[in-house]
Amino acid sequence: MTRILIAGYQHETNTFAPSLADWAAFQSGEAFPAYVRGQTLIDQMSGVNIPAGGFIDAARREGWQLVPSAWAGATPSSYVTHDAFERICAAIVEDVRAALVQGLDGVYLDLHGAAVAENADDSEGELIARIRAVVGPKLPIVASLDLHANVTERMLKLSDGLVAYRTYPHIDMAETGERAALLLREHLRAGGKRPMQARRLPFLIPLNAQSTWMAPAKELYDEMIALESQTACMLSFCMGFPASDFAECGPVVWGHGPQAEAAVQRLFERVAEPGQWRPDVLPAREAVAQALATAEVSAAPVVMADTQDNPGAGGDSNTTGMLHALLQQGAGQRWPGQVALGLLCDPEAARMAHAAGVGASLQLALGKAVPTFTGVASDPPVQGRFTVRALGPDACELKGPMMTGVRVHIGPCACLEIDGVLVAVASGKMQMLDRELFRAVGIHPEQMKLLVVKSSNHFRADFTPIASRVLVAKAAGPMAADPGDLPWKKLSPQTRTRP
Repeated sequence: MTRILIAGYQHETNTFAPSLADWAAFQSGEAFPAYVRGQTLIDQMSGVNIPAGGFIDAARREGWQLVPSAWAGATPSSYVTHDAFERICAAIVEDVRAALVQGLDGVYLDLHGAAVAENADDSEGELIARIRAVVGPKLPIVASLDLHANVTERMLKLSDGLVAYRTYPHIDMAETGERAALLLREHLRAGGKRPMQARRLPFLIPLNAQSTWMAPAKELYDEMIALESQTACMLSFCMGFPASDFAECGPVVWGHGPQAEAAVQRLFERVAEPGQWRPDVLPAREAVAQALATAEVSAAPVVMADTQDNPGAGGDSNTTGMLHALLQQGAGQRWPGQVALGLLCDPEAARMAHAAGVGASLQLALGKAVPTFTGVASDPPVQGRFTVRALGPDACELKGPMMTGVRVHIGPCACLEIDGVLVAVASGKMQMLDRELFRAVGIHPEQMKLLVVKSSNHFRADFTPIASRVLVAKAAGPMAADPGDLPWKKLSPQTRTRP
């Protein structure tokens, strides 16, 4: 029976963000499943919309015997600590070495592709290199990657196949794991690595221009899929995570197959047109003003993305710029109880709300002023009297199109109201990518006039269907909407920070 080792390492590193990803972050997982090792990996991941889940299901159809190693994921933040990275690598490499004793036919890795460790800028490349040193040059190593992977030459050279998500919001994660299984199956049948070609774009693409729900990405990925069928290649286009300060940060196009060179060149020519990658982002106050005007004439909610405090891109989900803008323009007074913001991470406020109980009135300084890439702190906490409207559980099962079925742990949470504005407060960091995160504290998104979500694009999968309009707002925070605003030090001089 074909024996395949499966392991995972998921982290998106914003090297300009304030908080590190230590071992405790991987043990808790927060927005990800918590760290697991051994059979629990198979039991928890099967049937879940993450790449490992898709690979497991495909492997079972192939009749492969899976050898589970470790799977580690942590909420996006600054660097993965030296300690955390070495623990994760040591566990996976130890399991690979042990599996070789009983016979091993391949390795599958569920990777993000944009993880930067304190001791390894290209930490996924480093992990693959350590595995390659154990298994030798012939045993296949295949990996799935996030659409925001910063794909390196080392990753491409030392692996036998890489394949990336094709949607942002990422609703095809399990499908990507299945495509990785297909790559591995083809390698096993052919007895060797398929031809591979890759091209790197000479500029960074802002996150807010990357959504595959909108132009240009939507059309470009459709063209990529059509080109794939014409050439019998497996193609990938990673738009990159434009806040990882190392030499190879940036978008990459690559493909596997006999016609990969021609296919990759054609795709590269389409995606490398710089003028198409310009995001539409508004200052916080202007976004709220436009939202108020739209809400006056629309029954469905107006959704605003607080993109620069996105915890899915390294923010801590605790800045208050958008809350200040709502209060200053009287949004909650115009529609009391129909204006909501979330998730705002403030463990002390959540603790006080649970201690006081529903209906209690609390004097709070909600949120936090944090360092930003500009060198100036974000907006101050919101000082005032808040009413506890609802209390929520420590965990929530997601039901939207992204991460369907995943149970996330956000700690004690609550709905706090100030001047008619409802704030979904959590003890842990979690990007607002699923309406269940509002419902957990008694806020029903469909009944709101205005919704502010701490997210950049992932919210679109579950919120666009209920929205009359979607706006992207730029309040002070640690994740730059424009990568050209960041103080880069290590980026390759051949890579422009703006398209």
